[in-house]
Amino acid sequence: MPLIKFIEADGQEHEIDAEPGISLMQVAVDNAVAGILGDCGGGCSCATCHCYIQDEFLDRLTPPDTLELEMLQCAVDPKANSRLSCQIDVSDELDGMVVHLPESQF
Repeated sequence: MPLIKFIEADGQEHEIDAEPGISLMQVAVDNAVAGILGDCGGGCSCATCHCYIQDEFLDRLTPPDTLELEMLQCAVDPKANSRLSCQIDVSDELDGMVVHLPESQF
């Protein structure tokens, strides 16, 4: 299973062996990672699962679609490496990925 490291805005780290095939958001929610809310349940309609993906992993992800890009405009402090974690499916290629979380989802 791929190891994913979530780093909260305050620096607290969570290293999680993630099940391939589920969303990064679900991994965070299932493991009580503070900072990923996922209010819409993964429907790409709330931006409360906003995160920052480690740059060297961005090219391993499916690019964001138009809906995700629109939702990211609603996120607090979006950056070039911002993604909605509900739109990222865990795969073995993501082993070792670091995901930084924003200070707020609102």
